[in-house]
Amino acid sequence: MGVIAGLGAVVFRDLIGAFHNLLFLGHFSAHYDANVHTPASPWGAWVVAVPVLGAMGVAFLVKTFAPEAKGHGVPEVMDAIYYNEGRIRPVVAVVKSLASALSIGSGGAVGREGPIIQIGSAFGSTLGQWIPMPPRQRAILIAAGGGAGISATFNTPLGGILFAVELLLPYVSTSSLFFVGLATVTATCIGRAFFGMFPAFNVPALASVEGGTAVTALPWFMMLGLGLGLVAWLTTRGIYWFEDWFDRMPGNYYTRHVTGMLLAGLMMLGFMSFSSPWFGQPNHYYIEGVGYAGIMDVLRGNLTAVVFLFLLGFGKLLATCLTLGSGASGGVFSPCLFIGATLGAGWGGLVNQIVPGLAVTPPGFAIAGMAAMVGGTTGAVLTATVMVFEMTRDYTVVLPVLLTVLLACSVRQRLMPATIYTLKLLRRGHVVPQGLQAWMGGGRPDGSVG
Repeated sequence: MGVIAGLGAVVFRDLIGAFHNLLFLGHFSAHYDANVHTPASPWGAWVVAVPVLGAMGVAFLVKTFAPEAKGHGVPEVMDAIYYNEGRIRPVVAVVKSLASALSIGSGGAVGREGPIIQIGSAFGSTLGQWIPMPPRQRAILIAAGGGAGISATFNTPLGGILFAVELLLPYVSTSSLFFVGLATVTATCIGRAFFGMFPAFNVPALASVEGGTAVTALPWFMMLGLGLGLVAWLTTRGIYWFEDWFDRMPGNYYTRHVTGMLLAGLMMLGFMSFSSPWFGQPNHYYIEGVGYAGIMDVLRGNLTAVVFLFLLGFGKLLATCLTLGSGASGGVFSPCLFIGATLGAGWGGLVNQIVPGLAVTPPGFAIAGMAAMVGGTTGAVLTATVMVFEMTRDYTVVLPVLLTVLLACSVRQRLMPATIYTLKLLRRGHVVPQGLQAWMGGGRPDGSVG
């Protein structure tokens, strides 16, 4: 499973690059560095047609071959574990790869983590169906495939294991952790062989273990956590509000998805055209795709205009709702990272204006915001915290980051118990556990003894 998930992550990223370069730049190449901004397209204003073309292809693939490939992927994996004995159709892996690569490559405001989790889990389920085994063992293969896929994609082995534990594994034992860990380590080694040893967001200035955050800065992080808890709730609700809105529109899947991506394309063109004259910031597409180039700008301190940072954060939120709500295929992890980074940096800029002597820069607040948005929307507090550290290598803000994540998750849970993953299942009438529970009975959970 580790080998399959690791190679699957490599192929998936190459697919994204091929679609992106062909549609945006007009040449065929699989090389694509998402941490670098896409240059202005030779199509000019007609670049708004790129997301539209991608939407037509995605709608054809999903509607024709695998409806399960629609959306952000993780709810379908959880549904298969708890309501379908861990059975996922093998065709889902292929269709999800193509549809998600086309969604991301054509400018959809979605991430690649949800697809690779569903792709790896589908391979695990397929293997578990070829080899006779009970559903609980098949669930371990699914969790191993999902955790391995996400660790290979982001170079986050600990985050991959924690993701499987917090969201996919129906039970945790020494053996289940061993199998998931083995797959995750293997996939990470393969990913590093192709992508290098560097963290996902390689900013050397952040990779420090010296110093720390003053106690006087913690209240400002607490306020950030409370605010991002509201944004996490808005993101979770917003995606499904837009989904219901598009479902009520006249027409069919094709026309609805094309409409959503046309609006997202116009937003993308707007940032490319007006960022410089209106806000004094470089002209880029910003909200298209996974958005890692914008996150790199924030972490490097290249984006400092507070109003523009807030505009980017809520612009990405709207673009993500339009993309997923209209029927795209892609994940929510990367959009949450972008939203958290921009809003966190914007808040950090305001705080530094209010308290000039505060020894925390906007990038420090951005890192806390990234973890808070991921943890707040998914409910995976440890996964979000550890993955953001693995992606940035900045351990100086560990305490405020953890505090921010906990508060954001608590606020979202107070407003709405369901996460961005479980809400989709609740709308189907399927209830899944949120967090593992120890068995406190007199025998084993299955009723046996000894």
